[in-house]
Amino acid sequence: MKQIRSLLLGVVAVGFAALVHAAEPIKVGLLTPYSGPFADMGRLIDAGVKAYVKAHGDTVAGRKIEVITRDTTGPAPEVGKRLAQELVVRDQVDFLMVGGFTPETLTAGTVASAAKKPLLVVNASSSNITDKIPYGVRYSFSFRQITQPLGAWAAKNGIRRMMTLVSDYGPGIDCENAFKDGFTSNGGTIVESVRTPLKSPEFGPFIQKVKDAKPEALFVWVPSGDQALNVVKTYYERGLDKAGIRLVILGDDIDEPVFNALGDKVKGLVTSLHYSTAHPTAENKKFLKAFAEVTGNAIQPTFMSVAAYDGMAAIYEAVKRQNGDLADGAKTLDILANLQFESPRGKIVIDPKTRDVVQAVYIRRVEPHNGRLENVEFETIPDVKP
Repeated sequence: MKQIRSLLLGVVAVGFAALVHAAEPIKVGLLTPYSGPFADMGRLIDAGVKAYVKAHGDTVAGRKIEVITRDTTGPAPEVGKRLAQELVVRDQVDFLMVGGFTPETLTAGTVASAAKKPLLVVNASSSNITDKIPYGVRYSFSFRQITQPLGAWAAKNGIRRMMTLVSDYGPGIDCENAFKDGFTSNGGTIVESVRTPLKSPEFGPFIQKVKDAKPEALFVWVPSGDQALNVVKTYYERGLDKAGIRLVILGDDIDEPVFNALGDKVKGLVTSLHYSTAHPTAENKKFLKAFAEVTGNAIQPTFMSVAAYDGMAAIYEAVKRQNGDLADGAKTLDILANLQFESPRGKIVIDPKTRDVVQAVYIRRVEPHNGRLENVEFETIPDVKP
């Protein structure tokens, strides 16, 4: 009788625990800029999260998904740390997702790792970021991953003398070094490297310096959004295109806002990135449909939206595999760090040793497609590691 009673009590306890889990939502804390100069970034990432929920429902393994958003305001490490602490301690989130810059991703990562809460990196792109966040998994990209192939492409396609222009902080320097590596290892020469201030740069003098130096081409990376639009606009205003200086630029700087502002001027620009809205797969069409529904077609998705969408896909899969029980943070992290699935960008694989994403990188050209200008992929470099 005692054995039967103990068995029954055990069954009741397990059932009660299951009911408690079923009643509680899975909480995802999303940190991204919703205000300030990088607010558009936050809108794109937020919409990517909502698009996944729209396409796949808001319940996994019997538990509702609740996304709690916080505004980092921009590259602000102390703000990121404080908000991550609030989400972990007060809101008791199960996951952190950071769609901001490297500085606040790293400080939020210290909080997540101390609390043993998995953190999904869906924007920060500095090299080796997961080395510094023991509980971090990256679903976005690294700058080396997309930049080195572009440098190699430029050299292999007849460009021999180039200058580089990048923002003077970690990701910009990563881009500069990776482009140099790809370009010079394939026979090219970098004649000069120019770095611009991260905050409120005036690009005119820097672009004029490039024009005066007369290289064959200029490689550019600055933070996407207003800065990207301004540097490309300045390139045309200063007449570098007419002077025969080609623009070679990373794909995160050339998307719909730039097309809308500059129109046909950008036709023919060659970029590299791991995603394009023109990517011809069923998974991408599903994503684009859901994104249009949650935004009312008010904005066009970018690589940032896709990373957030994929971050949610990873969360759903981790919840599903554990039947809704997330008590063991290390086990959840292990699942996230071993995933591979079909994304709107193509197949992505997380390397379990680095907890970083391995994916295809596409060389793309701006051209008319689907009745508008898009980045159309014409060359694929498969399985590129960070």
